[in-house]
Amino acid sequence: MSARAPLRAFLIDDEPLALKRLARLLEATGRVEIVGRATDPVDGLAAVAAVAVDVLFLDIHMPGLSGFQVVERIPAGPMVVFTTAHDEHALRAFEVNALDYLLKPVERARLDRALDRIAARRGGPDDDVRETLGRLAQQLRAAPFLDHLAARTRDRVQLIAIGDVTHVLAKDRATYAVTASAQHMLDVTLAELERRLDPRSFLRINRGILVNVAWVAELHADAGGHLTVRLKDASRSELSVSRDRVRALKERLGLA
Repeated sequence: MSARAPLRAFLIDDEPLALKRLARLLEATGRVEIVGRATDPVDGLAAVAAVAVDVLFLDIHMPGLSGFQVVERIPAGPMVVFTTAHDEHALRAFEVNALDYLLKPVERARLDRALDRIAARRGGPDDDVRETLGRLAQQLRAAPFLDHLAARTRDRVQLIAIGDVTHVLAKDRATYAVTASAQHMLDVTLAELERRLDPRSFLRINRGILVNVAWVAELHADAGGHLTVRLKDASRSELSVSRDRVRALKERLGLA
């Protein structure tokens, strides 16, 4: 490996801290040159197409485009190492298809093994790899998403149909499924729900909210350019959109 040029790597992860940590670990190996990084998968996709990349380190669950949607759109060439928190379906699929992944938080020893595998494939034909990536994406799209949420009280469990949920809200160290008429406390974190809800329906619009795009009625921008979502519920609820999520929301709604 020392006789060869460093692996040229591009990193895409919508969480800036995770992106920074992975970049630091890769740089510490002395085996990788980071040629670019992005927190927006759409921007990352455009950048990867414009530079020479040996390996793409790619998060799975991101707003706008999932990691698998990015893979389906990248030009031929880069190897792909997915990163994931704890998506059990993904891990099983990776193992079956012999593609590499990194489980967050990434460990240095595991990263070294991934680099060994990528280096061994470097310069070889990529048709079989891309075919396997396609099969992997198909498998994971077939994995079932939640069709209801469970809200527990002292004496019962209430099942809430996903279609009735206008948005999911994290506040005061708890997570709530919000419907047109009530809020229901859940036993799962917002991050876990983001992994288990269909990304075609639910989109993170700020640090504490996943919105059901089917319930979005209007978008409003104030004089400063700050964007607000107005829902279709009777109270016309308004939700704030963080600046780094505006583009993904507009993409999802066909406005960009």
